[in-house]
Amino acid sequence: MADDGQLPELTDVEREVYSWQMTVAGFGEEGQRRLKAATVMVSRVGGLGGLVAYELAAAGVGRLVLAHGGTLKPSDLNRQLLMRHNALGQARIDIATESLTALNPRLEIVAVPENVSEANATELVGRADVVVDCAPLFEERFAMNDACVRLAKPMVECAMYETEAHITSFKPGKTGCLRCLYPEKPDDWQRRFPVIGAVSGAVGCLGAMEAIKIIAGLGEPLFNRLLTCDLRAMSFNSVRLRPRVDCPVCRE
Repeated sequence: MADDGQLPELTDVEREVYSWQMTVAGFGEEGQRRLKAATVMVSRVGGLGGLVAYELAAAGVGRLVLAHGGTLKPSDLNRQLLMRHNALGQARIDIATESLTALNPRLEIVAVPENVSEANATELVGRADVVVDCAPLFEERFAMNDACVRLAKPMVECAMYETEAHITSFKPGKTGCLRCLYPEKPDDWQRRFPVIGAVSGAVGCLGAMEAIKIIAGLGEPLFNRLLTCDLRAMSFNSVRLRPRVDCPVCRE
């Protein structure tokens, strides 16, 4: 992330657009300039990642690196709010780019029409200051985690199931990593899972807020903490995470 002396200036338009959030204590104009200077990578821009990207675009992040393959299907429309019905069959990354640009034409988008893999994770993560993991497959999550550890990039980890959500943040050198939390892919993890669309929106907003806090130095990110939410009961719980001393990724 940019040093204080390298932060870009805000235009008059940007000062007006972001005037409400620049009055937040501890954020101010410097926080807004930090967002403008930052690049955030979001893995998948479906129900969860799409809301992360939308909130970051609205907040004034300067560049988004978005990775998502595949075309839009009817079953995507209950939760993927960057999409639209008249675009069925089109590439989801193209629809997402159109929606985000319509919201914030100042935003720079690097649109990658493929999902994260071991082959491209290092390149994609290397472009970003912060990574937000919203991938449905653990193969993608592990590839990003390993690249973030190698490149010393913070990663926000978001997940959802039915009406539940999990979110935490990792920072190499300060916390453990995803493989400390999940040494192996959970046996019950499936590509398709039950979820109400509004849950993905709620988690996406939390994930975007984590990224904003990390970039702007605002408040206390979820480093070494796992936030769990059950929106069916509206219950929230935070548990302490500890690095695994034998983790083969972050403790080598």
